[in-house]
Amino acid sequence: MTSAVAVKSRVLVVDDEPQITRVLKTVLSSQGYDVRVAAEGESALTSFNEWKPELVITDLYMPHMDGIELCRRIRARSNVPIIVLSVKGEERTKVEALDSGADELLARVRASLRRAGGDSADVASFDAGDFRIDIDARRVHIGGNEVRLTPKEFELFVYMARHPSRVLGHRTLLEAVWGEASQEQPEYLRVFMGQLRKKLEPDPSNPKYLVTEPWVGYKFNPQG
Repeated sequence: MTSAVAVKSRVLVVDDEPQITRVLKTVLSSQGYDVRVAAEGESALTSFNEWKPELVITDLYMPHMDGIELCRRIRARSNVPIIVLSVKGEERTKVEALDSGADELLARVRASLRRAGGDSADVASFDAGDFRIDIDARRVHIGGNEVRLTPKEFELFVYMARHPSRVLGHRTLLEAVWGEASQEQPEYLRVFMGQLRKKLEPDPSNPKYLVTEPWVGYKFNPQG
């Protein structure tokens, strides 16, 4: 039986570069967090006051109100954990750095929320039918045997495992794992689904866990 989590931890992401917030939202949402984004300090403060996030992730260099001033104003009214992004450079370089450092960022998020006692969104591990998924270690076990997945394979499988027995459309899966810009590139899904089936299915040519719904998307059957 899949372990369900009733309440998601709320994370506010603040950065003036849309591609950065898109990457962060995709990574965090795939791990079960409830994410909102803001493009600058003033709107971030408005979201903070109305939404009451349990964690804030912010860039330092933003127009109008920079990250330092934002942190000062938040800290004046709350002890909520704040993670400051230290990635510098052009947007493309920052995105690549964030993508390659996703595991480290997620570890910081989990640690910050746990210290604050607010990490109710992301359990350390959970069962999904025949599978045991360890979120912290980013490992998947089936029948007691560990299966090594790449970061993107893991994100795709975890997202499907969090939505068992539901048909997930191509666009939904693409946006959840690769972001909005990839919604029209279903070849991503075909390639990664094929890789997952080779690693997780007893017979990849006749899958019982990762089932294709013709013309629609895919469905995860926990029990096979």
